[in-house]
Amino acid sequence: MQAILAVTNWIKALGPTVMLPIVIFFIGLILGAKAGKSFRSAVTIGIAFVGINLVIGLLWNNLGEAAKAMVGRTGVTLDVIDVGWPAAAAIAFGGTVGTWIIPLSILVNIIVLVARGTKTLDVDIWNYWHFAFTGALVYMVSNNLALALAAAALNMLVVLFLGDWTAPGVQDFYGVPSISIPHGFSAAYVPLAIPLNMLIDKIPWLNEIDADPDTIQEKFGVFGEPTVLGVVIGFILGLLAWFGDSKVGGFGTQMQKILVLSINLGAVMLLMPRMVAILMEGLIPISESAREFMQKHFAGGDFYIGLDSAILIGHPAAIATALLLVPVTIALAIGLSFLGLNHILPFADLAVIPFMVAMIAPITRGNIVRGVIIGTVVIAIGLVIGTSMAQLHTMAAIDAHFTMPKGATEISSICDGTNPLTWTLLMFSKLGWIGWTVATVLSGVVIFFYKRHSRSWEIVAGAPKTEA
Repeated sequence: MQAILAVTNWIKALGPTVMLPIVIFFIGLILGAKAGKSFRSAVTIGIAFVGINLVIGLLWNNLGEAAKAMVGRTGVTLDVIDVGWPAAAAIAFGGTVGTWIIPLSILVNIIVLVARGTKTLDVDIWNYWHFAFTGALVYMVSNNLALALAAAALNMLVVLFLGDWTAPGVQDFYGVPSISIPHGFSAAYVPLAIPLNMLIDKIPWLNEIDADPDTIQEKFGVFGEPTVLGVVIGFILGLLAWFGDSKVGGFGTQMQKILVLSINLGAVMLLMPRMVAILMEGLIPISESAREFMQKHFAGGDFYIGLDSAILIGHPAAIATALLLVPVTIALAIGLSFLGLNHILPFADLAVIPFMVAMIAPITRGNIVRGVIIGTVVIAIGLVIGTSMAQLHTMAAIDAHFTMPKGATEISSICDGTNPLTWTLLMFSKLGWIGWTVATVLSGVVIFFYKRHSRSWEIVAGAPKTEA
């Protein structure tokens, strides 16, 4: 047992840029790809994730500084610190539940895959931390490790289902064959986005707005191009953050910061798709091997490789929607604080908003206006949820021996501290095994109806109305 735990901890310490290529290499061999082909794909994927993380870091650093400036100008005090997803992942993996999450999740995935309960093989082992995070909060409430592990396992099952459900839409919209996205954060917003998008369909005038990136570029020419759009949005965010703020310095200093932010966000819009293209270069040979494997051994049955939603966020619709939601998030945080509903200071995790909207984009078919409307609603809900879970989030951090930021009494994160799926499972788990059983039965009922009406369900989740 100690040897298993030691191996698990060693794997977790590798991080996603090393862990995923190792997994992809062995998956490629299992699927029948030649060793050289599998190795090249694995290395390419690892390098692409390094590039993606560098671009996310650029986004993180710039948005964090601008957000802090925007909030600071309002004079509002928000006492729950957003410590960011790296801290949330460290808390999840470092706690009691995190020790067991990798072997548990692999076992659960294999069982449901063999039983034909899912089409997804989730190779994104690093992001099992989302399931561990849910388990960590349940453990803080119940002090029952078995219940916490059951909640983490149920979280994975629900996310595998969401990955299957959205796969046709994701594959069509993003052009990623044989891929699903069983991502514990991104997938959680699908059950909210679908009914909201259906509601927008019923609203006159609003349902006629066509605002996908291609249409915007056609209407606005060069100013509608993704890179230029990023520069424009960055300039506007910079004006909101620093223009007229004497604490920053004179007009010249203010404009320097505004222009730097503007160019950096334009760089994000240009570089992120390039990094994702490199990632796809590595994934395509593996997806082809997966298709051949299923045709040979399972009579052509569907089979998806489950990956991080990072492969989606380079799309102009996802990035543009996310950047427009940054000032919206700040405004919501401040507005909800006056109502006593929010105490979270959005800061470190503003860079994860593209992950939040990545699986919403296929549902809206890339409509940026719809994406911003739906994003506004889910962020508002998330801030309220995050505030309600902040105490448990902080307790989980203490259990994981996380070093708290100086002066912070409570912490949270947009990812996964505001996650509606995590909150829902936590509410069921507060009822103990009865609540967990009810949640399991409800999940089974939902999956039953999905299996009976899968085509219509997949269409509302973004799948094309005519099958290829």
